[in-house]
Amino acid sequence: MTIPTNLFTDLPPNLPDELITTLLEAADVRIERIVSHGHASPADFWYDQPQHEWVIVLKGAARLQFEDGMVEMKPGDFVNIPAFKKHRVEWTTPYEPTVWLGVRYGDMRAGETS
Repeated sequence: MTIPTNLFTDLPPNLPDELITTLLEAADVRIERIVSHGHASPADFWYDQPQHEWVIVLKGAARLQFEDGMVEMKPGDFVNIPAFKKHRVEWTTPYEPTVWLGVRYGDMRAGETS
C-alpha cells in the first residue's frame, strides 16, 4: 500500500542551515524539499551547478539573485535555472519557514543541451 507524505510535516522551528531532504532520486533527476528560515547564500557565494534546477516556492517567500537581475518569489512562483547559470539565495522569510520543491535534472557534462 502506498502511504502519502505531506511536505509540510516535520518543519523544524529553528534551523542553523537550510534543510534539504531528497524525496526521490532516479537516473537523471532528483526531487528535494528545501526548508529555509531566514537563510541566504553567503555574500560571495554563487551556485554554479552542472544540472538544471526547477524550483517552486510552496510556502513563505524568497529572492533569488542572478548575475542579470533579481527574482522575487512567493507561493506558487517557480523558475527553471539552466545548468551553469550562476545564482544565489538573496533572502528568505525570517518569520516563517520557506518551503521549496526543487527538481534537479539533466547533466550538461554528459553532452545535454538546454
